[in-house]
Amino acid sequence: MAGPDGPDAVFRSALCFWEEPGLRGGLGHEAGPWGIAEFLDFPAGCRFIQSFKSVAASPSFEQASIFGKNLKFEELGDLFLHHFIQRGGDALATPPGRVVVGRPVRYVGSRPDAALARQRYDRMFARFGPDVHYVYEPLGAAFSFASRLDRAANLLVADFGGGTSDFSVVRIAEPGAARRCIPLGSAGVGIAGDRFDYRIMDHLVLPMLGKGGTYTSFDKLLEIPPGYFNDFGDWARLALMRNRRTLDALAKLRRSATDAKAIDRMIAVVENELGYPLYDAVGTLKRHLSAQDSAAFTFSGGGLEIEAAVTRGQFESWIAEDIHRIAATVDAALAQAGMAASEIDHVFLTGGSSLVPAVRAIFDERFSADRIATGNELTSIAHGLALLGQEPDIAVWTTQDEAG
Repeated sequence: MAGPDGPDAVFRSALCFWEEPGLRGGLGHEAGPWGIAEFLDFPAGCRFIQSFKSVAASPSFEQASIFGKNLKFEELGDLFLHHFIQRGGDALATPPGRVVVGRPVRYVGSRPDAALARQRYDRMFARFGPDVHYVYEPLGAAFSFASRLDRAANLLVADFGGGTSDFSVVRIAEPGAARRCIPLGSAGVGIAGDRFDYRIMDHLVLPMLGKGGTYTSFDKLLEIPPGYFNDFGDWARLALMRNRRTLDALAKLRRSATDAKAIDRMIAVVENELGYPLYDAVGTLKRHLSAQDSAAFTFSGGGLEIEAAVTRGQFESWIAEDIHRIAATVDAALAQAGMAASEIDHVFLTGGSSLVPAVRAIFDERFSADRIATGNELTSIAHGLALLGQEPDIAVWTTQDEAG
């Protein structure tokens, strides 16, 4: 697909809004790479929402307030699909007869509601009619990997997304078999790249925004509640913090905070929509630490100036608990499939966080290097879902447990 800066294999789940009195509803909007470009050109006049799908299963999310207009999840999704189809050109000019939607094994969030996510997605994809099917994302990656194989094999797929890490064990039959892939077991955990990003934020950024600081209440000196900083761990929630209610609460906190300048910096991050450049700096550090033993973290904006040298060892200590839980989930997927690590012929790692050395070490410890494969980290799931869409009996692959 063409992008504003040339061909782009990925249409990111980002939405950008701005006030446009001449348009119906008074809102202009763009999505994907065009939405990102619009925001970077005019950040002060835009509302930017990245990875809105991360709130799909969140009961606490009801609607986003966009310049005084309230948009439900399915309305955000419908606008996103409108731009996706519009930008797709000839490839998407004809409505598809069948739509295959990837979903995580476990949705992101502390108490994700899979049934609620399904209802929201059903409404989002209603424009395509009834032939919409939901498939676990690692099974899509398995189908993609199976297209490379010329013999039967046992495959473990590890899919590291932004919000979740999902694992599926699949039996790959011989080429030409009536059913090439047979799922044997799966498990997922709501930890992945976004959590790693938050660990960096928590150690390098949030202390400068007041986390760990104090405020005065009725002559008592109290620690600032961590709830003020929770939304900094999620792209979608951070983008939604710029609303009057939140800003009023931060202004009140500033008046009683011991370090008022720190709260000023937090307000500036929210008011100036600095989430994108801030997380871009975090992502750059994470990528550099995947390739080298140390790297510099730098950020400048909204009165916030940060320069810090970070070692890979420091970063790995910050995410150690997350790595432990991911490793336990890999073992849970193997146990559900009734297989030992020695019985797996191939391990396919996909998703950006599969490049993090501490993540890769989970698999190096359980499987020999010659069984581990990578590649097409950002597109393998979409490729596999497209292949699945051509299967005559797609029902055997779809998830049914939360249909409604």
